[in-house]
Amino acid sequence: MTHPEEWRECRVALPAHHNWLVLDLRSEEPEAWAHTLAGQHLGGDVPQQWREAFATDLLWYWGAAVRQGALCAAVLAPQDGPVVASYTVRELTVPAESRTVTAFRAEAECAPGPYFGDGQVLTEVELPLGPALRVHRQEPTASEADSGTVVEGIAHYVLPRRYPTALECRLLWTSLGLGAELVKVADELADSLRLV
Repeated sequence: MTHPEEWRECRVALPAHHNWLVLDLRSEEPEAWAHTLAGQHLGGDVPQQWREAFATDLLWYWGAAVRQGALCAAVLAPQDGPVVASYTVRELTVPAESRTVTAFRAEAECAPGPYFGDGQVLTEVELPLGPALRVHRQEPTASEADSGTVVEGIAHYVLPRRYPTALECRLLWTSLGLGAELVKVADELADSLRLV
């Protein structure tokens, strides 16, 4: 019998109908891994420069996930195009008294930056793993500029019932036309999250 605080990994069920690529966060040779995955994903019929560019993108997302201490990460990329979304799950280090949906809401309402501040939509949801705060936000990458890239995303801050921890599950994208579909995907991913 395992104690409630013991778990070894998180698992997420990626939607089968999309082109999801799981990032190997334990790779000791990330450049070789990225080039291999780029070749497998794009196939041999695309120009070498496209494969190189895609591998560079994979390495960027891999590095960001590693720096965040992600437990697992994946990117969504159609067979003939660039990465359109990224998903990460990471464990949050918060004191026991702050592991409540109310505490997460209070922090989200006063914190600056993407997913926080004016214009966000905060809702409390119940996931199979436990209660969560769901944050839906659009944020310009350069807030002072008249134009530029807007990042949209859904973050779920989950409080697993059986484990004394907190998790952040975050899906980000820049193709706002895909927003309605990716909002559904974000909710599906959070709903499938398990600790084992």
